[in-house]
Amino acid sequence: MPTPQPTEELGAFLSQPLRWSPSDTEEGLELASVEVPLDYADPGGRRISIAVSRRPAADPARRRGVLLSVHGGPGGDNGHGRMMPVELHRTTPLNEVYDLIGFDPRGTGASTRLDGEDTPARAVFDSRPPDSAFALLTEDMRAREEGCRRAGGELRRHVSTRNTARDMDLLRAVLGEERISFVGYAYGTLVGAVYGTMFPARLDRSVLDSSVHPGWDWRRQFMAQALAVRENVDAWAAWAGERNSRYGLGTDAAQVLASVEETASLLAARTPDASLRTSFDGIMGTLAPLRPRWDVLALLVGDLHKAAASGSTEQARELLAGQSAWRPGSAAGQVREAVLEAVTCETDWPADLEVYYRDMRRFREECPYGYGVLRAQPWVGTFRSFTPAEEATRVRREGYPAGLVVQADGDPLDHHEGATAMAERLGHRLVLVTDSGAHEIYGFGGNALVDEHVNRYLLEGVLPGGTVRCPGEPRPDVPADADADADTV
Repeated sequence: MPTPQPTEELGAFLSQPLRWSPSDTEEGLELASVEVPLDYADPGGRRISIAVSRRPAADPARRRGVLLSVHGGPGGDNGHGRMMPVELHRTTPLNEVYDLIGFDPRGTGASTRLDGEDTPARAVFDSRPPDSAFALLTEDMRAREEGCRRAGGELRRHVSTRNTARDMDLLRAVLGEERISFVGYAYGTLVGAVYGTMFPARLDRSVLDSSVHPGWDWRRQFMAQALAVRENVDAWAAWAGERNSRYGLGTDAAQVLASVEETASLLAARTPDASLRTSFDGIMGTLAPLRPRWDVLALLVGDLHKAAASGSTEQARELLAGQSAWRPGSAAGQVREAVLEAVTCETDWPADLEVYYRDMRRFREECPYGYGVLRAQPWVGTFRSFTPAEEATRVRREGYPAGLVVQADGDPLDHHEGATAMAERLGHRLVLVTDSGAHEIYGFGGNALVDEHVNRYLLEGVLPGGTVRCPGEPRPDVPADADADADTV
């Protein structure tokens, strides 16, 4: 696939000045904006704006260039992209030698925004929906796609990973830099890998943290989240089963999971809409990846079982209180950022609804925790109302240096298989955090060993000789039983 490079057609963009102004809220942060083509195949057409930030290197004598960073998503945290230099300055030493550059990718934050209409969900929120609910769940997603179509207009088909990479390269040129270094988190790992594929001569050092799989389409990325959560639940269940004298949930993983399922059934029987069980499934998916909270989860399961078995619905509600709800209600016609829906349409989704329904039935049985069934249901891409401007990139590394991939083996959002595949595909070194459900680790996860390896690479250019294993946060200090004959629930 041909990759447009900066040419005379982009001359007006490449020569634009960056007018930096100090941030009103963050000391040391400078803000600006750059104009980029909506469509790089038509640079004389409509322009859009990209909001940019900079924190200049603290030691100009040691400065080795700029480092761009891209956070997760797609869509990120509503403008958090420009705040990445603030976060990296706070948590890492990178600002000693790099100008830290942040930006809100096209469609997000203070950049030209991509909107979608809010379309309230009509299906009851149920972590284990019956077959009879499948049709309404499907129609909700069809309506969501229509809302994105109405509000998104022509901008929508040009909000893509490849165009974000092009925006990065235009920004590089406007900054007057021959090359950039890069740190990407979650979806940002794909952005970084695509940038290296499209502009290999422009990429220096790169770190991909909590990586997507380079060979999966977006549907498989979603479904792998459910599998990752289930793997964490299984690991927790094995741990709890070795401590039956404390928790009373069973003496092995199978018995503990049976106790979990009995608790889920009791909770489902207490409300007509299965809201208690749905909250419980959500908590299982939230807490199981967090090793330090395994004791909390095991005690909670036992307390919920007792409350549900005794018919104490209010006590069960109190135990489950404070958990986040999915798809908060909103009035029709209101708008929200819709970059997630656009970018995940880069790859094709099955048109046959029975493919989704088959997988939903399987995930309902195997992966109900953390709302795993919803990872298998139809999505806006099922009803995609536009043709992508170009095919997605098959990432490769030809012409830029090897870098690092950082990954926790229990990451619930980006399955560890993706990081292994990304490291192998690109010839990068892998820094693997073992026995950990961490996500977005470097600089933010408090793992000193990971930070040491990444800092040494980004600051000194030193890569580890092979895969490096770093322990994650410790499990609770609860001794295992000497034997496993205590009574179960």
